[in-house]
Amino acid sequence: MTDKPPVSTAPSQPDGPEDPERRRVLGGLAAFGMGLALGGCQTPGASAANDPRVDAALRGQVRNIVVIYAENRSFANLYGHFPGVRHPLSDLSPDRYVQLDRDGKTPLPQLPKIWGGLVPQTQTVDGTAYHVAESDVMGLRNGPFLIPDAQGKPLPNGVITRDLWHRFYQNQMQINSGRNDQFVAWADSGGLVMGHYRSNAEDLKLWNLAQQYTLCDNFFMAAFGGSWLNHLFLISAQAPYYPDAANSNVKHLLSVVDGDPTSPRLKIAADSPASALDGPPKFVRDGLFTADGYAVNTMAPPYEPSNVRPAKGGDPRFADPGEPRVLRPQNYATIGDRLSDKGIDWAWYSGAWQFALDHWNEDGAVPDFQYHHQPFNYFASFAPGTAARAQHLRDGGMGDDPSTNRFIADIDAGRLPAVTFYKPQGNLNMHAGYADVASGDRHIANIIEHLQHSPQWQNTVVIVTVDENGGWWDPVAPPKGDRWGPGSRIPALVISSLAKTGHVDHTFYDTGSILRFITRVHQLTPLDGVVARDRSFADSGATPPGDLTLALQLV
Repeated sequence: MTDKPPVSTAPSQPDGPEDPERRRVLGGLAAFGMGLALGGCQTPGASAANDPRVDAALRGQVRNIVVIYAENRSFANLYGHFPGVRHPLSDLSPDRYVQLDRDGKTPLPQLPKIWGGLVPQTQTVDGTAYHVAESDVMGLRNGPFLIPDAQGKPLPNGVITRDLWHRFYQNQMQINSGRNDQFVAWADSGGLVMGHYRSNAEDLKLWNLAQQYTLCDNFFMAAFGGSWLNHLFLISAQAPYYPDAANSNVKHLLSVVDGDPTSPRLKIAADSPASALDGPPKFVRDGLFTADGYAVNTMAPPYEPSNVRPAKGGDPRFADPGEPRVLRPQNYATIGDRLSDKGIDWAWYSGAWQFALDHWNEDGAVPDFQYHHQPFNYFASFAPGTAARAQHLRDGGMGDDPSTNRFIADIDAGRLPAVTFYKPQGNLNMHAGYADVASGDRHIANIIEHLQHSPQWQNTVVIVTVDENGGWWDPVAPPKGDRWGPGSRIPALVISSLAKTGHVDHTFYDTGSILRFITRVHQLTPLDGVVARDRSFADSGATPPGDLTLALQLV
């Protein structure tokens, strides 16, 4: 085991080892990034690149960028039947969806049970009680299916299903080098990964907005795995690194992989069921870190509100720094730093942020605030007591009423900064396991309606997406990028008076395309992680992700 990062794919890390080869590669990336900056602060890719008319239009017309970041849905899970998309579920041939067993060779004769049940606890929605046990959904054919209730009817979008694995290594093993044929094999939820909703204009308000504006059907999550890592990639495009992980208090959290430390596959435990039909897989150690010290699965923030209490007698604003699952405060650059360096106002609005600050030490506090969805709370620049924290980390309030939702109040008053990120509170983010699709769909549609009536609307570009696929299968494999991603395909909408109308954009994007867009509009220095990913694509002769300009009608 080594503490040396793979220099060919990793962006700069202030805490990483200083060896000559690493400095040489990172120096080349820095020069590459400088060249991009001199060329109009663009990264290459499928975009309206190097067009001075587009750059002039962006600077003249885009005054506000709003990013709404929901949770855990693959593209096919919600938009698999949307008119005009490539690879609609109804047109797929078996070679695009048949799932292989864990030997990587044998097609499963049918899908496994949904381990633990689809709806484990009874829920009442619109006067009807729903409980879908493991034995209620059996014998499903090997392919995508409409998620049913216990009677075989379509499950309403307002019912919360069980959660699914969505972790760094499992996502790569499911994608299986671009074949997308082992989602069932490496899931803890059995056949559920192949489920999708009855998505249409009647069931999804966002479907209607997609019909009015632009739906991106070739948009991928930036990083393999789960919500935590993808939140960090949304703002920084890179994973935290512990150069001394193998000799520190986190060594027991290092994953055990099959092969060298950069392998994308976990080592299978000796007692793991050989077939996906016989139960969830088991691994020797599925940790929080890669084998060589990158943090990739959910860690607790170092500052309150955190799901880890302060140390006894310690600063009450800080999570216990001696707890291995607390991430060390990070120091590398975020998009917030880039914006602040140019004097451009920005904010991260989080639903129930103030509520969480006031009640972080109370078990079972509602709404369901997700501590690991607050990426700036992992960076030293935004530590408690800093001016940057007070200025940029803002309470989004709660619910849908402007009197309780401060984000909506700022929309209505025309007070949004130039760049805004909005994270809905837990029960409104559409995450399986604790939130339903319908509530988040209504909430985000309501936010869009307020934005459409805002004084800032005519010069606002809204990007609505999710952080990651949540473990749900999708038929479209991500292009090969670098060690970290892109991961699975996810839905993304571009909503604006400047967006193409009634358009399905087939351009290749990933979550980093949001950073590319912000960087281009405001002529920022590209973040190291974005430059590194673009270099990886360029080095392989492939087109890097675009910057979302092709979703707009600017000139």
